[in-house]
Amino acid sequence: MTSQSTRVLLVFPRFNPNSFWSFKDACEVWGAKCTAPPLGLITLAALLPQRWDMRLVNRNAEELTDTDLDWADLVLTGGMLPQQVDTMALIAMCQARGTPVCIGGPDVTSSPHVYAQADFRVLGEAEGIIGEFVAAWERGERGGVFEAPKFQADVATSPIPRFDLLDFSHYLFIGVQFSRGCPFTCEFCDIIELYGRVPRTKTNGQMLAELDRLLELGHRGHVDFVDDNLIGNKKAVKQFLPQLKIWQERNGYPFMFSTEASLNLADDAELLMMMREANFFAVFVGIESPDEQTLIDMRKKQNTKRSIAESIHRINTAGILVTAGFIVGFDTERASISAALVKCITDTDIPIAMVGLLTALPNTQLTRRLAREKRLHAGFDTLPADVGDQCTAGLNFTTLRSRRDVLADYRDILVEAYKPAAFFGRIRGLARVLDRPTYDFRITWAGLRRDLKLLGRVFYRMTVQRPELARHFWPAFFDCLRRNPAALQVLLMNMVVFLHLWPFSRHVIRELEERIAAIDEGRWSEPALFGAESDDAGSMRAVA
Repeated sequence: MTSQSTRVLLVFPRFNPNSFWSFKDACEVWGAKCTAPPLGLITLAALLPQRWDMRLVNRNAEELTDTDLDWADLVLTGGMLPQQVDTMALIAMCQARGTPVCIGGPDVTSSPHVYAQADFRVLGEAEGIIGEFVAAWERGERGGVFEAPKFQADVATSPIPRFDLLDFSHYLFIGVQFSRGCPFTCEFCDIIELYGRVPRTKTNGQMLAELDRLLELGHRGHVDFVDDNLIGNKKAVKQFLPQLKIWQERNGYPFMFSTEASLNLADDAELLMMMREANFFAVFVGIESPDEQTLIDMRKKQNTKRSIAESIHRINTAGILVTAGFIVGFDTERASISAALVKCITDTDIPIAMVGLLTALPNTQLTRRLAREKRLHAGFDTLPADVGDQCTAGLNFTTLRSRRDVLADYRDILVEAYKPAAFFGRIRGLARVLDRPTYDFRITWAGLRRDLKLLGRVFYRMTVQRPELARHFWPAFFDCLRRNPAALQVLLMNMVVFLHLWPFSRHVIRELEERIAAIDEGRWSEPALFGAESDDAGSMRAVA
């Protein structure tokens, strides 16, 4: 076999469909298979020799067949911790056929020992190491570990991702990336361990070329900037956003953007206006906790010395809806946090609140501290096959507060936050403050027919398939239509997501009730601690 004939199969492993971010029912309404494509894999595809023959299979959207695997000379896969179970299954499938498999991505970078049976492991950012892997493969090597220097990949040289490998109809939105890294030091977060504290950015020309390519391939609508903190390098993003606005105007505003940013976005009126003018409609913010001491203890000081509600409302009045993350289980929670957290969600009118149990992710400050304190559970860096994601599993360490009380807090928060009356009440509150601008969109008959068909599906699902939601949905819908028609599209998108969040929250609440009952009845015991068993030796890198 020569390098000219290398057939590469890129496989994106499955997430558990019953997780917060799967948005399963919402995807069905929109006619999508899953939320977003594997940006990492299609970027990798652009970095590989373009003479190689490449195919992409996203296991969240389509089946991986025997024919696919038999075709491949090499399988490239990998992803995040919630994909670990399926990634391990993929390794076994490939090795049963004698097909070399290479694992990359954040989970193998943080926990390389977990994937020791893979033929190849590529650790770190692909731009910094992929050339060495390709050279080894073309020399005939069929195994090895390749590790990139940390935080040194020059993203300004990263090529346009291979968007042509995607079927856009499979996805709710398409992702692009402007920067990597975050300047903050949150104890529980692995972003600074994977990408560093000095955000590295692409050039304006790179980003606009990526958007040009999406436009050329026919994508319209939602594009997500997947940056872990878009405003980590404010100087760079402020130079980019005016160019993005010009691009949008020139092309008739084909895209509406979402992203993730730190809460101090609310402090910069100029930056908010720039995002508004470029048509950013949503931002995910990590609030984590309403308790000031807890925020200080977790080293999230950017959220302290401020009114969280006022900060969120400033972002809303710029026309940008906020979704947010909250975490339960911090050491500083000496008593119940549920009432204060529910009040924070209510006061901010955040419709989609991702509430999770604290998880000690591999290779974080939190994990290293818990290991020193001998509180980390054995197997902390693996995810059981029967859980939705690490947020609902969580608490992979010995808590200072009663575990039962932490679980009860989590249950109570989900009960209150995702009561239909509470959720749609937040939608109606948001309709009073979300100041969405209007743009000179290019309206087509095809687009109008598509939107009307989608609206019909929404009405059917909310009224016929979920009649228990109808009495909450219709008053909220007409209230938004009457008070704030410019924001109706964005608000309706959030209402559709509730079709997933409602059954998902009920499922998690039932699981929590079972776990609490197991504790009450003495059927649960503290797991073995990290370091107490011989097979933990391979995990030491993850907490070093």
